[in-house]
Amino acid sequence: MIDARGYSCPEPVIMAKKALESQEQEYEMMVDTHTAMENVTRYVSNHGYTVKSAPEGEDFKLVFTKK
Repeated sequence: MIDARGYSCPEPVIMAKKALESQEQEYEMMVDTHTAMENVTRYVSNHGYTVKSAPEGEDFKLVFTKK
């Protein structure tokens, strides 16, 4: 689980980028802003992953899976 809560952009995108370097099939990430959710979703989608997002309290849980 990648915990990017409390970080402002572009840090959540950088954290996602570093995670994708391990080339795993699936990742889970927590973010705490709508902007971070949009930016991370856009980034990982452009790198071959599908993204599912769901609110968890005031945060957002993102699950990205390799296409």
